[in-house]
Amino acid sequence: MANTRPLILITNDDSINAPGVRYLAECVRTMGDVIVVAPAHPQSGQSSALTVGASLRIKELPSDMDGVRMFSVTGTPVDCIKLALNAIVPRKPDVVFSGINHGSNSGVNVLYSGTMGAVLEGCLEGIPSVGFSLLHHSMKADFSLCTAFVANIAAEVIASGLPEGVCLNVNIPAKVMPEGIKVCRAARGYWTDDFARYLDPQGNPFYWLSGRFINLEPEATDTDEYWLSCRCISVVPVSTDMTALSALKDMSTRFDS
Repeated sequence: MANTRPLILITNDDSINAPGVRYLAECVRTMGDVIVVAPAHPQSGQSSALTVGASLRIKELPSDMDGVRMFSVTGTPVDCIKLALNAIVPRKPDVVFSGINHGSNSGVNVLYSGTMGAVLEGCLEGIPSVGFSLLHHSMKADFSLCTAFVANIAAEVIASGLPEGVCLNVNIPAKVMPEGIKVCRAARGYWTDDFARYLDPQGNPFYWLSGRFINLEPEATDTDEYWLSCRCISVVPVSTDMTALSALKDMSTRFDS
């Protein structure tokens, strides 16, 4: 008899050892069969990077969670999705969940995030996909306050899916009980390219990224940054189609021949 339980594929960018990915698996393991395929080592900031010049290795790890299988991959989050679909999962997953990330992926972070790179890859494969992030970088972050919200979002996506070509970027305020969920747009902004300069023991300089996010519209009340500041969970629909539709007419006037 065919298995009719939803198949849930989970990944992250903080590695298979991060508490956030285990917490996400715990949140959804009663909703279906869960397979976690996550990087063997931290891969934050890898966006949609994939491995093209080196081999990849899979290792199944012991799991103490009923209904959950755990695998590590020596690659990026996108590698994890691609390899899972080609060599691990028994059939096409019903959903892809990524996270729970240790740290924010609001605003422009969606362009850099390995968490969301995996989500976009799942979406490109035609699988309803959601990234979850908690605004707390510590590996000791407390995820318990967001349990019900994460479970509700996951259950809704499992039950009803998402529009074709659309995935979700979910960010969760830290250290507070969320006051609700708001679907909104990503705040416009950028990261300052600041690098701290240090010297190694031989006196040679090296650099460490230390930039900060600049919100270009701090007064706007319809962005993820605003709703997160109001202690709400932000849900931003993200499209895999990066065409700037608003610019098509003007560009065609300028360049069509």
